[in-house]
Amino acid sequence: MKNSLLRLASLLLSAMMLLACVPAMAESADDGVMREGLTALEVTRLMGNGTNLGNTMEACDTNNIRPGNSPLTYEVCWGQPVTTQEMLYAMKAAGFDTIRIPVAWMTNATTLAIDGSYIIDSDYLDRVAEIVDYARNAGMYVIINDHWDGGWWGMFGSESAETRQLAMDAYIGMWTQIAVRFADYSDYVIFESANEELGGRFDENSVYCSDSVVTYLSDDERYELTNLVNQTFVDTVRMTGGNNEQRFLLIAGYSTNIDQTCDPRFQMPTDTAENKLLISVHYYDPWSYCGASTAGGATAWGTISDFEYMDQQLAKMTKFTQQGYGVVIGEYGALPGNDGLKANTIAYHKHFLDLCDYYDLTSTLWDCSGMFVRRDLAFCDADLAALYAGRDRATEEGRDYAEIQAAARASADATIASAPATFVKDAIVVDDQTAVAWIMWNDGGWALSYSVGDDYNPDSISGGMKVTDVEITGPGTYTVGIDFTGTSQGYSASVAFAALAIANGELLYPGYVIDIKEVLIDGEVYRLKGRGYTTSDNGVTTRVNLYNEWVTAVPKTARMHYGNLAGATPTPINRNDAAIAQIHTIYITFEYGPQK
Repeated sequence: MKNSLLRLASLLLSAMMLLACVPAMAESADDGVMREGLTALEVTRLMGNGTNLGNTMEACDTNNIRPGNSPLTYEVCWGQPVTTQEMLYAMKAAGFDTIRIPVAWMTNATTLAIDGSYIIDSDYLDRVAEIVDYARNAGMYVIINDHWDGGWWGMFGSESAETRQLAMDAYIGMWTQIAVRFADYSDYVIFESANEELGGRFDENSVYCSDSVVTYLSDDERYELTNLVNQTFVDTVRMTGGNNEQRFLLIAGYSTNIDQTCDPRFQMPTDTAENKLLISVHYYDPWSYCGASTAGGATAWGTISDFEYMDQQLAKMTKFTQQGYGVVIGEYGALPGNDGLKANTIAYHKHFLDLCDYYDLTSTLWDCSGMFVRRDLAFCDADLAALYAGRDRATEEGRDYAEIQAAARASADATIASAPATFVKDAIVVDDQTAVAWIMWNDGGWALSYSVGDDYNPDSISGGMKVTDVEITGPGTYTVGIDFTGTSQGYSASVAFAALAIANGELLYPGYVIDIKEVLIDGEVYRLKGRGYTTSDNGVTTRVNLYNEWVTAVPKTARMHYGNLAGATPTPINRNDAAIAQIHTIYITFEYGPQK
């Protein structure tokens, strides 16, 4: 600990000496005032609704890392325009009171040396500060983070202790310099410890650590490391003094996933300041709808269960508001496809914003000029513009927060009450006495999807797909399948994830085994590359993984006939097979019955 403190003190002194020579920037409306007594919960209400300056300052090119490059080289390299003062004024006028500025500090005009020295290029710091000033001139709150950044976070999961220490040194050096550079800004400027990197990306391979990273960390170790990094972030910023002693700090949750962040293994840092910590998570559920690259390929969304699920997930974050932490949903949205907005985009966003009001959360929309088009200084859609125009802080000024919450709850309840139970005609209705088999599916390009997850949801289907699901009535032989020929692309481009699943299988038929007898792809027998095993992730739905690269070892609970797990694999389909580069149809016949 003593060595770490000495290292931090040395980095702090170096940063202060380096940044003392930074030239004065253009005049900023930020007055440097820190409002006395303002709490984390109070500031999230003042932050209103926000947006992200997506694919801009976090844009990076790991093949072209040259300290001294013009910051604009990177700012536009992912297709976004140069950020201007007019853009920030227009965002504020459109209803956004907060701007989140994702930044790549490592892989832009910066150096991460092998000896652990780390200096952010002054021109890059200046450019970020200039954009912060644009936002402050517009009267906006500002969130600054470190965002993926070429995957250098994988150094934290290295098998090499030296590489792991370099990662921590770089992290401390980075935040020391950022904190010193923005030390005189008011509490309208907020620092965020990371993006989605804490947790699952500690083992990510990258240009910085491709020769030393291994996926050796257990879940418990990832949680411990997440907590350590977040504590280091708080300690580092506070040590820089001045306004940073009381600045609001946004703590990134575990992979910014709601369920994983609500896990008791995730712990908020301790802090010398009182009531100044916020927590960040993201919300893109379901990804097969929110993240689909085309509107036509997105799964359907908007049933009663869809609205209720969103309600249940966001409600979980009250775990933190009840402890006095402000909650920021740092990214969310039904992201536009390359063919426009998805069906029910307005309903998705309206319900989300209603629930944020009700549960006392604030949020920043993920946007890369897909919804608010920066070159046009306007929303792409009139209904979307109207939704956000009525949600700004000025509209709510003077209203009692209890009144806002009551109106939000009434609006959310009305939305749920008017939603359809299902979009699918003749769907199998699953209750606690019904078992149904189906194929979970994501194609290789994540463009097509069907009912991925342990809950059977026939509404979660990309446009044009036809499925053959079957009710399980006891031991026997069954066939399930998917026909992709009616989709916009006419086929599934290989596979990114697939599993054969039986809803309620564990409850109604405990111990039964799924024994795959035949797989037909485009009418031809496909030879599996290993044996699929029967298991369950939630103790309710039975499944056999067909392609699940996230499972790195056969679980102890796996079962096969005669208990023989030889050749068992979570990836019996080989996604690199030329035979499945384009899948038009897939049908699977299996036997289901007690383990032999």
